[in-house]
Amino acid sequence: MATTARPDGMPQEHRPKGAASRTLSNLAATARERDGLTIGEIVDEMGQSGFGFLLLLFAIPPLIPIPGPFGFVFGSALAIISLQLSLGARNPWLPSVLRRRRLPRKLFEGMEYHAGPVVRRVEKVVRPGRMKKALAGQILPSLLGLPVFALAIVIALPIPFGNVVPSMAICVIAVGLIERDGMTILIGLALTAAAAVVTTLLFRGAASILALA
Repeated sequence: MATTARPDGMPQEHRPKGAASRTLSNLAATARERDGLTIGEIVDEMGQSGFGFLLLLFAIPPLIPIPGPFGFVFGSALAIISLQLSLGARNPWLPSVLRRRRLPRKLFEGMEYHAGPVVRRVEKVVRPGRMKKALAGQILPSLLGLPVFALAIVIALPIPFGNVVPSMAICVIAVGLIERDGMTILIGLALTAAAAVVTTLLFRGAASILALA
């Protein structure tokens, strides 16, 4: 049955629980068939899946121990997507310089191997429809774009170990959006606060090291 996408990543017809992990596995399979994918192909593969899935997929790579400037690339993509979420856009858009960026097959295999089990564990405690009144309409999804934008900027910066907590926070928020679970989104916002504390400590530590140099 055809569905109509919502700006927050949910179609009008509710997704079955576990949609995030299944989409991650399907994307990895597609990348194996094509020996990698461009970011533009990822956006196109998502079709009507919307912003929730894109936030999840773009937040996972900075967590994976694979060499490459994934923090900057995906942090930039997350920042652009989050601004569109704040503005209530219906279809995600990325500039051609990001869309053309080709990502290796190993990255998608790493996403499935490292992040797949974590996403499935989160999905086990998700209860679709919790706090659905708060999630009704576009106000909350639009407001979520602001903290996600701040997290994306941190991910894009070359801060040693600075990607982990912000990326985890966006992943949890994204799963909450996909499954329409307000409690999961609140947990993601709590992780956002933790990310702010960790980032502040990392900046202070780096400043102290530079002062002693």
